[in-house]
Amino acid sequence: MTVLTVSGVAVELAGRQVLHDVDLSIAASEHVGLIGPNGAGKTTLLRALLALLPVTAGTITINGSTPSAARGSIGYVPQRHEFVWDYPVQVRTAVMTGRTHRIGWLRRPGQTDRDAVQEALERVDLADLANRPIGELSGGQRQRVLVARALALRPQLLLLDEPFTGLDVPTQEILTRLFKDLTAEGTAILMTTHDLPAAADTCHRLCLLNGTVVADGPPEELRDPAVWLRAFGVARSEQLLHSLGVTR
Repeated sequence: MTVLTVSGVAVELAGRQVLHDVDLSIAASEHVGLIGPNGAGKTTLLRALLALLPVTAGTITINGSTPSAARGSIGYVPQRHEFVWDYPVQVRTAVMTGRTHRIGWLRRPGQTDRDAVQEALERVDLADLANRPIGELSGGQRQRVLVARALALRPQLLLLDEPFTGLDVPTQEILTRLFKDLTAEGTAILMTTHDLPAAADTCHRLCLLNGTVVADGPPEELRDPAVWLRAFGVARSEQLLHSLGVTR
């Protein structure tokens, strides 16, 4: 079953076209890595999927609905610096904010909401820190809070923006196992990352983006160095090719 369909999408920011003619689809149980250089439009695409940015052309459908209508079924993990960590709330409260779209701004959480938060905390191995202030957490624990916050929605589509940046190895392993479990359960995942070897190792498909989709397919089919060099807008990069284990 197709969860996400992006057809001919274009997005402009401050009068500059960041994305054009973007086509992408993700099925349930697929983990897709969104790969590209800085400024390629990866985060812009995620924000368009969340209806935070308007598209100037094309269409986006999520489970047959518009992004705005489907917002309650989309979990989003932003980059850590985008979250206000000095706000005086406990871990459980921070995770509950992930359900605001479902609860509503002026309503109190019900038992279903509390159960969803508890389940999310357990999935990221933070249940024992539920009452700790978020400002006292380590970097890895903070990342797991953001993941739990997204999972509290019990999403059908999970969007991850650089989830492994700056994490220690144990936290990376916890999250890698969790993402594999989620796709096995039917969740569709779209993840931006600069960790190319890890993406090639864990994702079912890689989508190379640089303003538009340069290539899309299983990692084992994207072995042509020219495709990667074109996606990253360089004539040659020994470091890039070495990280991918491909030669020209």
